[in-house]
Amino acid sequence: MSKECPYPSVTGRNMNAEIIAVGSELLTPKRVDTNSLYLTDQLNALGVEVVTKSVLGDDRERLAAAIALAASRSQIVILTGGLGPTEDDVTRDAAAQALGRGQTLREEIAEHIRRLFEQRQRKMAEINRRQAYVLDGAEILPNDRGTAPGQWLEHNGSCIVLLPGPPHELEAMFIKQCLPRLQRVAPKLAIRTLIMRVAGMPESDLDQLIAPAYKKYENPVTTILAAAGDIQIHLRARSETLEEASALIEEVRRPIEDLLGDRIYSWDGEPIEVIVGRMLRERRATVTVAESCTGGLLSEKITSVPGSSAYFVGGFVTYSNRAKIDWIGVPESVINQYGAVSKETAEALAVALRRQTGASYALSITGVAGPDADDAPKGTVYTGIADARGVAVVHRQFLGDRARVRSFAAQMALDLLRRRMLS
Repeated sequence: MSKECPYPSVTGRNMNAEIIAVGSELLTPKRVDTNSLYLTDQLNALGVEVVTKSVLGDDRERLAAAIALAASRSQIVILTGGLGPTEDDVTRDAAAQALGRGQTLREEIAEHIRRLFEQRQRKMAEINRRQAYVLDGAEILPNDRGTAPGQWLEHNGSCIVLLPGPPHELEAMFIKQCLPRLQRVAPKLAIRTLIMRVAGMPESDLDQLIAPAYKKYENPVTTILAAAGDIQIHLRARSETLEEASALIEEVRRPIEDLLGDRIYSWDGEPIEVIVGRMLRERRATVTVAESCTGGLLSEKITSVPGSSAYFVGGFVTYSNRAKIDWIGVPESVINQYGAVSKETAEALAVALRRQTGASYALSITGVAGPDADDAPKGTVYTGIADARGVAVVHRQFLGDRARVRSFAAQMALDLLRRRMLS
């Protein structure tokens, strides 16, 4: 008989979870902890709130302290990674230390691992037997996609779950082994999240505008996240039913929408390139781009959407003045008189590009990503758009490093196209 966390499914009772991602590689700039995002989504669907996430390196003492603290304050603690066979895989040992549990070598697990190696025509190294140690009182969570089994145990009113780090192993194990157990103990609590994405506003201006609409509510909780040229407003409501949670969301959403109007481009978290692509497809329209300071970033964003070949004609990286003149047909006199980074050049580039390609919309970007140039300071960007109605140019002065200016410029161009189609 399987053990369960000693929490009845009491309607309205909150159940909190903490996720601890283990692995020194996750503390480097090259690796991102995606497992916690997956687990948060799964737990939220059960009505379980994730209140803390942390990433710890392969340090047994630090990890043991983190596990002990999490187990003392949250009903569910999920650890990911650190279940491998090497000396730096310390999750089992740290959990045993934190919970005051012994470990037992389970020969049936060791034999299972040995057979897996045989199937791959390899001999199992003795060190792999470390993966067969199980904390006293824990249930084994079989791993049908790897060698490291997971473990599930209860401790002083908390469920402690040890899961492998590779996402394909973790996700399969969670669905098959953890989800049925959690469904039996999770409270009847519904969590609803709405993600509105906004373009064309600084974060401080947006918050000042909408704060009166959301600050009077503790439920939903409102969180504002800012990236280059893109702001996300997260509304998160908790209630006994999904219908009640949705009603709470709507109560806050409506006044925010009234204040922001068409600055909101997405209500389900989709990025602007997806929204613009959908609008182009619905209108059976096409777009082409000529970009300078963004160096192909705008084209990359557009083509990151599956099916973008239905509306994206193609793009040019017109980094030099000669490319603008020879490839696209910008009059040399325009660049000589006004400079490459100017309203006039952005306008001429968009008009000539549309004439060359026959696309419904032609976007142009010319600017200075950094450092300062002779004809314009760093962060100066002009974006042009040409269509059957004529041409328009938007000028912005962005702050930040080279990568940030480029991201702002590409986002601004897509928002300019979106607004042009709306109008």
